[in-house]
Amino acid sequence: MEKPQEPALPCGFSVSAGSLSFREMDPSDIDEVLSIERSSFSYPWSVEFFLQETRVPCARSLLGVLDGKTIGYIIYWVLPYEVDIHNLAVAPAYRRKGFGRSLLQTVVEDARKRGVSRVTLEVRKSNEAAQCLYASLGFTSCGVRQGYYSDNNEDALIMVLDLGV
Repeated sequence: MEKPQEPALPCGFSVSAGSLSFREMDPSDIDEVLSIERSSFSYPWSVEFFLQETRVPCARSLLGVLDGKTIGYIIYWVLPYEVDIHNLAVAPAYRRKGFGRSLLQTVVEDARKRGVSRVTLEVRKSNEAAQCLYASLGFTSCGVRQGYYSDNNEDALIMVLDLGV
C-alpha cells in the first residue's frame, strides 16, 4: 500500500511578512527564477535542472513574492531525518533586507513541524555573506567538501542546524 504523499507546501502556509508571501514554485515561474539564478551565481542551474527538481518526490520549493513579483526562492529536499537545502537566492535589488532570512526561516519552521532532526546545506567558502546569514540562524560549520563547485573547484563548507528532535 502506497503511503499518501505529504503536502508539497509547509504546514500553515499563510506565512507572510508585510506584503511578502510564499508559494510553491511551478514550471510557469521558471523565467523569473532563472533571472534571479543568473544574477546570483557564476555557474547557474539550467532550466532542465530546475524542472528536474520539480519532479523529485522529496523536493520542495518556495518562492518569495513581494507585491506580485518573485524576488527570491529556496529549493530543498525533505528526507526522513533532515531537510537539505539545495539552492537559495534573492534578486540583487532585494538583498540584505531580510527576504533570504524569511525564506530560510520558513523552511526551518517546516522542518521543525515535520519532526526532522536537522537542516543541512553547502555554501561556498568564499561566500561570507551567506555564511553570516546561516550562522545568525544557528547553523554551524561541520566540515568541508573539497572541490565541490565544478566551475572553479572551490571548496564548500557543510553547515548544519541541529533542531534537537
